Amino acid sequence: MSPSDHPPSDPSEPPPAAPPPLPAVRVLYDVETIAARNRALATEIAAIEPQRLLVVCVLKGSFVFAADLIRALHAAGVAPEVEFMILSSYRTSTVSTGRVQILRDVESEVRGRDVLLIDDILESGRTLAFAKDLLAARGAARVLTCVLLEKPGKRAVKIDADFLGFRCPDLFVVGYGMDIAHAFRQLPFVGVVEHSETE
Repeated sequence: MSPSDHPPSDPSEPPPAAPPPLPAVRVLYDVETIAARNRALATEIAAIEPQRLLVVCVLKGSFVFAADLIRALHAAGVAPEVEFMILSSYRTSTVSTGRVQILRDVESEVRGRDVLLIDDILESGRTLAFAKDLLAARGAARVLTCVLLEKPGKRAVKIDADFLGFRCPDLFVVGYGMDIAHAFRQLPFVGVVEHSETE
Protein backbone atom coordinates (compact mmCIF):
# COMPACT_ATOMS: atom_id res chain seq x y z
CA MET A 1 0.00 0.00 0.00
CA SER A 2 1.40 3.36 -1.03
CA PRO A 3 1.14 6.42 1.24
CA SER A 4 -1.65 7.74 -0.99
CA ASP A 5 -3.69 4.58 -0.28
CA HIS A 6 -3.92 5.32 3.45
CA PRO A 7 -7.27 6.83 4.39
CA PRO A 8 -7.05 10.39 5.72
CA SER A 9 -7.20 10.76 9.47
CA ASP A 10 -10.52 11.66 10.97
CA PRO A 11 -10.34 15.38 11.91
CA SER A 12 -12.97 14.77 14.58
CA GLU A 13 -10.62 12.45 16.49
CA PRO A 14 -8.60 14.17 19.22
CA PRO A 15 -4.83 14.12 18.74
CA PRO A 16 -2.92 11.59 20.86
CA ALA A 17 -2.20 12.80 24.35
CA ALA A 18 1.29 14.10 25.00
CA PRO A 19 3.32 12.10 27.54
CA PRO A 20 3.40 13.62 31.02
CA PRO A 21 6.38 15.90 31.64
CA LEU A 22 9.38 14.36 33.35
CA PRO A 23 10.11 15.52 36.89
CA ALA A 24 13.00 17.86 37.54
CA VAL A 25 16.33 16.38 38.61
CA ARG A 26 18.73 18.01 41.09
CA VAL A 27 22.44 17.21 40.75
CA LEU A 28 23.77 15.13 43.64
CA TYR A 29 27.18 14.07 42.27
CA ASP A 30 28.42 16.01 39.26
CA VAL A 31 30.52 14.80 36.33
CA GLU A 32 33.87 15.93 37.75
CA THR A 33 33.20 14.43 41.19
CA ILE A 34 32.26 11.06 39.70
CA ALA A 35 35.27 11.02 37.36
CA ALA A 36 37.66 11.78 40.22
CA ARG A 37 36.13 9.04 42.35
CA ASN A 38 36.38 6.54 39.50
CA ARG A 39 40.09 7.26 39.16
CA ALA A 40 40.55 6.79 42.91
CA LEU A 41 38.61 3.52 42.85
CA ALA A 42 40.74 2.23 39.97
CA THR A 43 43.88 3.04 41.94
CA GLU A 44 42.50 1.18 44.98
CA ILE A 45 41.60 -1.85 42.88
CA ALA A 46 44.98 -1.89 41.11
CA ALA A 47 46.71 -1.82 44.51
CA ILE A 48 45.35 -5.26 45.44
CA GLU A 49 47.07 -6.70 42.33
CA PRO A 50 44.13 -8.71 40.98
CA GLN A 51 45.04 -11.88 39.13
CA ARG A 52 43.36 -12.77 35.81
CA LEU A 53 40.70 -10.22 36.69
CA LEU A 54 37.18 -10.74 35.40
CA VAL A 55 34.89 -7.75 35.81
CA VAL A 56 31.21 -8.68 36.00
CA CYS A 57 28.78 -5.79 35.46
CA VAL A 58 25.36 -6.25 37.05
CA LEU A 59 22.93 -4.76 34.53
CA LYS A 60 21.19 -2.56 33.81
CA GLY A 61 21.88 0.31 36.16
CA SER A 62 25.65 -0.13 36.42
CA PHE A 63 26.51 0.02 32.72
CA VAL A 64 27.74 3.64 32.60
CA PHE A 65 29.62 3.37 35.90
CA ALA A 66 31.18 0.07 34.82
CA ALA A 67 32.29 1.45 31.45
CA ASP A 68 33.97 4.47 33.04
CA LEU A 69 35.56 2.40 35.81
CA ILE A 70 36.92 -0.16 33.33
CA ARG A 71 38.59 2.66 31.36
CA ALA A 72 39.99 4.05 34.61
CA LEU A 73 41.34 0.57 35.43
CA HIS A 74 43.06 0.51 32.05
CA ALA A 75 44.71 3.85 32.86
CA ALA A 76 45.80 2.37 36.21
CA GLY A 77 47.48 -0.56 34.45
CA VAL A 78 44.77 -3.21 34.92
CA ALA A 79 43.42 -5.08 31.88
CA PRO A 80 40.34 -7.05 32.93
CA GLU A 81 38.08 -9.24 30.88
CA VAL A 82 34.46 -8.06 31.05
CA GLU A 83 31.23 -10.00 31.50
CA PHE A 84 27.62 -9.15 32.29
CA MET A 85 24.86 -10.45 34.54
CA ILE A 86 21.20 -9.52 34.79
CA LEU A 87 19.55 -10.40 38.10
CA SER A 88 16.00 -9.81 39.23
CA SER A 89 14.29 -10.18 42.57
CA TYR A 90 11.15 -12.27 42.47
CA ARG A 91 8.19 -10.08 43.36
CA THR A 92 4.61 -10.63 44.41
CA SER A 93 2.77 -7.53 43.25
CA THR A 94 5.24 -4.79 44.27
CA VAL A 95 6.79 -6.60 47.24
CA SER A 96 10.14 -8.35 46.89
CA THR A 97 10.22 -11.94 48.11
CA GLY A 98 13.98 -11.82 48.64
CA ARG A 99 14.59 -14.55 46.05
CA VAL A 100 16.84 -13.70 43.11
CA GLN A 101 16.45 -14.89 39.52
CA ILE A 102 19.26 -15.01 36.93
CA LEU A 103 18.07 -13.46 33.65
CA ARG A 104 21.54 -13.39 32.07
CA ASP A 105 24.54 -15.33 33.33
CA VAL A 106 28.26 -14.92 32.73
CA GLU A 107 29.72 -17.06 29.96
CA SER A 108 33.38 -17.03 31.04
CA GLU A 109 35.08 -19.53 33.32
CA VAL A 110 35.60 -17.99 36.78
CA ARG A 111 37.48 -20.81 38.52
CA GLY A 112 40.79 -19.66 39.95
CA ARG A 113 40.27 -16.05 38.90
CA ASP A 114 39.75 -12.81 40.78
CA VAL A 115 36.28 -11.45 40.04
CA LEU A 116 35.12 -7.86 40.53
CA LEU A 117 31.35 -7.42 40.68
CA ILE A 118 30.23 -3.91 39.71
CA ASP A 119 26.76 -2.66 40.63
CA ASP A 120 25.07 0.73 40.80
CA ILE A 121 23.47 0.85 44.27
CA LEU A 122 23.90 -1.28 47.40
CA GLU A 123 20.62 -1.18 49.32
CA SER A 124 19.15 -4.46 50.61
CA GLY A 125 22.23 -6.29 49.36
CA ARG A 126 20.30 -9.36 48.27
CA THR A 127 21.25 -9.36 44.59
CA LEU A 128 24.90 -8.51 45.23
CA ALA A 129 25.19 -11.19 47.94
CA PHE A 130 23.53 -13.71 45.62
CA ALA A 131 25.96 -12.94 42.78
CA LYS A 132 28.97 -13.01 45.11
CA ASP A 133 28.00 -16.38 46.60
CA LEU A 134 27.25 -17.80 43.14
CA LEU A 135 30.64 -16.86 41.69
CA ALA A 136 32.47 -18.01 44.81
CA ALA A 137 30.71 -21.38 44.54
CA ARG A 138 31.96 -21.64 40.95
CA GLY A 139 35.52 -21.50 42.22
CA ALA A 140 36.59 -17.87 41.90
CA ALA A 141 39.78 -17.17 43.82
CA ARG A 142 38.33 -13.92 45.16
CA VAL A 143 35.01 -12.22 44.57
CA LEU A 144 35.25 -8.49 45.27
CA THR A 145 32.44 -5.98 45.02
CA CYS A 146 32.40 -2.38 43.83
CA VAL A 147 29.32 -0.17 43.92
CA LEU A 148 28.81 3.42 42.88
CA LEU A 149 26.38 4.24 45.69
CA GLU A 150 25.50 2.79 49.07
CA LYS A 151 22.41 3.65 51.08
CA PRO A 152 23.23 3.02 54.76
CA GLY A 153 20.58 1.43 56.92
CA LYS A 154 18.84 -0.36 54.03
CA ARG A 155 20.62 -3.72 54.29
CA ALA A 156 18.56 -6.93 54.48
CA VAL A 157 21.59 -9.25 54.38
CA LYS A 158 25.12 -8.94 55.72
CA ILE A 159 27.30 -7.59 52.92
CA ASP A 160 29.51 -4.55 52.49
CA ALA A 161 31.15 -3.32 49.31
CA ASP A 162 34.89 -3.81 49.04
CA PHE A 163 35.10 -0.64 46.96
CA LEU A 164 32.60 2.19 47.32
CA GLY A 165 32.01 5.31 45.30
CA PHE A 166 29.73 7.36 47.56
CA ARG A 167 27.52 6.92 50.61
CA CYS A 168 24.21 8.24 49.38
CA PRO A 169 21.28 9.76 51.29
CA ASP A 170 18.07 7.74 51.17
CA LEU A 171 16.69 9.54 48.11
CA PHE A 172 15.47 8.34 44.71
CA VAL A 173 18.51 8.77 42.49
CA VAL A 174 18.71 8.68 38.69
CA GLY A 175 21.20 9.37 35.94
CA TYR A 176 24.61 7.91 35.15
CA GLY A 177 22.90 4.72 33.97
CA MET A 178 20.13 4.66 36.59
CA ASP A 179 16.54 5.29 35.60
CA ILE A 180 12.97 5.92 36.55
CA ALA A 181 10.57 4.23 34.11
CA HIS A 182 13.46 3.97 31.60
CA ALA A 183 14.11 7.73 31.67
CA PHE A 184 17.24 9.64 32.78
CA ARG A 185 19.82 6.88 32.17
CA GLN A 186 21.64 9.22 29.74
CA LEU A 187 22.35 11.95 32.31
CA PRO A 188 26.11 12.34 32.89
CA PHE A 189 25.63 12.97 36.62
CA VAL A 190 23.81 11.31 39.54
CA GLY A 191 20.73 13.30 40.44
CA VAL A 192 17.75 13.31 42.75
CA VAL A 193 14.22 13.39 41.41
CA GLU A 194 12.49 16.53 42.64
CA HIS A 195 8.82 16.07 43.44
CA SER A 196 6.44 18.99 43.19
CA GLU A 197 4.48 20.10 46.23
CA THR A 198 1.29 18.78 44.64
CA GLU A 199 2.61 15.21 44.46
